[in-house]
Amino acid sequence: MVVEKKRSPVGAAVLRDDITVAIRGAVVAELAEVGYGRLSIEAVARRAGVSKAAVYRRWRSKLDLVLDLVSATAGRNLPLLDTGSLLGDLELLLQVMARALQHRMALQIIPDLLAEAARTPQIAEKLHQTLEDYQRTIGLVVIGRAVERGELSAATDQRLAVDLIVGPIYWRLAITRTPLGTAEVRRAAEMIVAALQVAGAGPDAPEAEV
Repeated sequence: MVVEKKRSPVGAAVLRDDITVAIRGAVVAELAEVGYGRLSIEAVARRAGVSKAAVYRRWRSKLDLVLDLVSATAGRNLPLLDTGSLLGDLELLLQVMARALQHRMALQIIPDLLAEAARTPQIAEKLHQTLEDYQRTIGLVVIGRAVERGELSAATDQRLAVDLIVGPIYWRLAITRTPLGTAEVRRAAEMIVAALQVAGAGPDAPEAEV
């Protein structure tokens, strides 16, 4: 069992990063195994090999713990997108998304959290905020850079563009749960680029070859 050092009598306790990582990993495993409703601090502490006090030093409740995990995970999973082209950036982004969404734990955790969000306003708000931040980041990085390179019109609606990018992948992997191969990821990226370029060119633009 991993045990934190005793709190120093002077000043605040220093929280060890390795214990924080262990607790977050335990939360992910517990969510995948029992879901949010049956998740408990006791089980998380036991799986992480720490005391309950170690968990409560970091988070006040299981809700705070899960909300923090959602934010940390979303922020960590966005790759450094700078391949030199919109097609390359999109293909890399879709590959990362596909790997994440096809992971066994993601397939179990995401539907559970979405269902819980319908019952718990705090989770709904955090998920909404996290997804908004994620969408804004993708828009600035992928669409913004494509506009700077002249691949997309400056009038491109970043919000709708990101919906077009992530929506089909999420539908395919998280809703219908149909596997997505490497060749299909490339094809999806090509189709999205074509759609964005036609949309940005205006209503009189010719159809793009795909």
